[in-house]
Amino acid sequence: MGEVEKSNECADVIVVGAGAAGLATSIFGARAGAGRVVCLEGARRVGAKILVSGGGRCNVTNREVTERDFWGGSSRDVRGVLRAFPARLAVEFFADAGVALHEEEDGKLFPDSSRARDVVDALLTAVSATGAEVLTDRRVVDIGRRDDRFEVRTADGGVYQAPAVVLATGGQSLPKSGSDGFGYSLARALGHSCVETTPALAPLIVDDSACERLSGVSHPAEVRVRADGKSVVTLQGSLLWTHFGISGPVALDASRHWLRARLGTPDVELQLSLCPGDSFDAVERWLLSRQQERPKAFVATVLAERLPQALADAWVDRAEINPSHTMAHLDRDGRRRLVHELVESVLNVRDSRGYSFAEVTAGGIPLAEVNMTTMESRMCPGLYLVGEILNVDGRLGGFNFQWAWSSAWVAGQALGKRT
Repeated sequence: MGEVEKSNECADVIVVGAGAAGLATSIFGARAGAGRVVCLEGARRVGAKILVSGGGRCNVTNREVTERDFWGGSSRDVRGVLRAFPARLAVEFFADAGVALHEEEDGKLFPDSSRARDVVDALLTAVSATGAEVLTDRRVVDIGRRDDRFEVRTADGGVYQAPAVVLATGGQSLPKSGSDGFGYSLARALGHSCVETTPALAPLIVDDSACERLSGVSHPAEVRVRADGKSVVTLQGSLLWTHFGISGPVALDASRHWLRARLGTPDVELQLSLCPGDSFDAVERWLLSRQQERPKAFVATVLAERLPQALADAWVDRAEINPSHTMAHLDRDGRRRLVHELVESVLNVRDSRGYSFAEVTAGGIPLAEVNMTTMESRMCPGLYLVGEILNVDGRLGGFNFQWAWSSAWVAGQALGKRT
């Protein structure tokens, strides 16, 4: 990082944004021989979003990453980018940079040190080793074209010229980190359109008295998003109850689909099953068998064989069953009412907690407007787009970081071939 005078500066490549995708593009482009690479970052410090990811530990990637882990743009396009730089190569890249990774639950790969700071430091060291430059406090406010070159203007009066510009500005998630969506405006000014954006991987606000009662309880769950009476998606994973609603992997993954569906219709609901993978009939058969084997047991006690006790108590109340009733008291109507609540409770989701708590943005620049074999714009030659600014968002588990590394690699190789 360094200081420059507020005058025209010439480079071969200007990268706008020093987040995961921007730093990686700077590294890969410089290594590929792209010439002088200058990365402009609006904040005083780089990597703010990396530092807060994964609870400050940074889930760098996943053991297995495929196009099936992503939504938004064409699966074929996403697959091509991921195959160009798969998770295996990301692991090798970070190992070479001095950041060994280890695997945790669901294939998530974290630094052995469990320090996101080590990831940022490794990226900055790699940038420096290539001769690329990262200039902080350089908020880009405009990008124009003059002949065959771009003019990039910053808020401090700087003007930077280059034949190639990379937009790695992120989306709108975690705006305190600098991702405020301005990159979309820059892309629009250069001829692009933008798929309407929503938060993704965001906790959901639920209007239900059970939330406060269950705050802190975590358990396996199945979540179904339905719109206009039709199923949109069914997801399984861990759910965490909070004082405001629900969080945890399955809720965060579902938030994207609930919010996207709501763009088209107000008739969107979220169904919760506390018995993931089991049908209504299967759960009813289980209750009947327990009724025969444990007739004197309280209903909530039997449910606690499969659920946390607090959840069992809450769901007995939800099904309007007397908490003092034993299994022998559970008649057919009560049993079926309970099963219905166990496998398809409708949660009254009011909204998500918004971009301030979202880990990623859904929507963005359409992939059809980008040559996905190079990440170069089809609308504006010499312009490249990488990372979250594109209409691609992955599920929880390191997938969005892998998209950053992979799209940066593809762009970096293409930039190297320009010279």
